[in-house]
Amino acid sequence: MRLGKQHLVAPLLILIGIFLLMNSGRDIGTGSIFAYFWPTFFIIPLGVFFHWMYFSLIGRGVGLLVPGGILLTAGLTCQIAIVTDSWITMWPGFILAVAVGLFELYWFGNRNKYILIPINILAALSFIFFIAFSIGSMLSHFSIVQPLLALLLICAGAYVLFRPKKQRFY
Repeated sequence: MRLGKQHLVAPLLILIGIFLLMNSGRDIGTGSIFAYFWPTFFIIPLGVFFHWMYFSLIGRGVGLLVPGGILLTAGLTCQIAIVTDSWITMWPGFILAVAVGLFELYWFGNRNKYILIPINILAALSFIFFIAFSIGSMLSHFSIVQPLLALLLICAGAYVLFRPKKQRFY
């Protein structure tokens, strides 16, 4: 399938339209559109360009996929973080970006099984940080949860410390 100009311009027009619809009634200028969509205008297309170069060269230059995967994933991470104002929970996407780039190298390359080691380590770290910071962000929005969680942890610690010892019969 050959991509035409309409395939490249259409997603940008849809994103800008959604942005304008969500911000109707506000003073929107060119600066604010660039402030919100710089990853879509600059980073994501560069990642797509690296992928296009690899696939248009019919599998030659598998090394193009590493920066392509990193830029595409980092661009999506930035775009989601900007639109949702959630940098505190989205930053692990940058760790995941490196894992995605290396995974593309593995998948389309010679399938060297040793490259799966850093891929799995980076992906696991990214998901652990996503979960930890997402839970922390959710808990910070509910001020009643923190004292309850603190009380629950104190009670659990006291129970573990002062629970009756089991008698063992050997």
